[in-house]
Amino acid sequence: MDHTISNLTLTSVNIQAAKGRIEDSDFATESTVLARQMILQQAFTAMLAQANASKQNVLSLLQG
Repeated sequence: MDHTISNLTLTSVNIQAAKGRIEDSDFATESTVLARQMILQQAFTAMLAQANASKQNVLSLLQG
C-alpha cells in the first residue's frame, strides 16, 4: 500500500513538473511572437514616416 501511494505521489509530482515546463514553453513562444510583431510594427511606422517625409520634400522642391 505504501509503495502504491509513493508511486502515485511521484507520478503526480512528475505531471505537475511537465505541466509547468509546457506552460513556460508556451509563454516563451508567445513572448517571442509578440516581440516580433512589435518590431515589425515599429519598422512599418518608420517606413511610413519616411515615405511621408519624402513626399513633403518633393512638394517643397516643386513649390520653391
